[in-house]
Amino acid sequence: MDPEVEELLDGIGPRLRRIRQDRGMLLTDLAEATGLSVSVLSRLESGKRRPTLDLLIPLARVYRLALDHLIGAPPTGDPRAHLTPHRADTRTRLNAVVVPLTTYPGRLQVFKQILGPSPDQPVRVSHAGHAWFYVLAGTVRLLLGDTERLLRPGEVADFDAGEPHWFGPADDKPAEILHLFGPHGDRVGQ
Repeated sequence: MDPEVEELLDGIGPRLRRIRQDRGMLLTDLAEATGLSVSVLSRLESGKRRPTLDLLIPLARVYRLALDHLIGAPPTGDPRAHLTPHRADTRTRLNAVVVPLTTYPGRLQVFKQILGPSPDQPVRVSHAGHAWFYVLAGTVRLLLGDTERLLRPGEVADFDAGEPHWFGPADDKPAEILHLFGPHGDRVGQ
């Protein structure tokens, strides 16, 4: 076997142990969350069992990490991120295109959003977490609790997403924002 591959494989067990310990999880917690036995997890972390996809995929899900980050795969040499725009969830009644700029679920998420005019009445939503956005272009109307604000390019909104809110273009022209969302109430700079 290629020495580089062998070194990578040998490092996966200790890396998995560090990830688990950094998250304050016991093997029993991890076994319950993944459906893998404590014995299998212990052998995997100690290097006595080779990692396979059927073992790594449940771990990646629980840790909310991409497989390449989970195992410490070497970089491909291409630093470009391959962004995939998609329409915002229609339940929010927000006419928007979302471009995820990060790919680590469970952590602080960064999006570029293009907010299009919407014929519907704004519907305020609330959810766990903390929201922050920076206006790149256009004017954004922010409804937060009982207040209304207009934000222009270069202005920032920073709020608890548990408070009923809605944001979108202030007029019939699209607006663009850089949006950060912390799923655990994380604030920017924390």
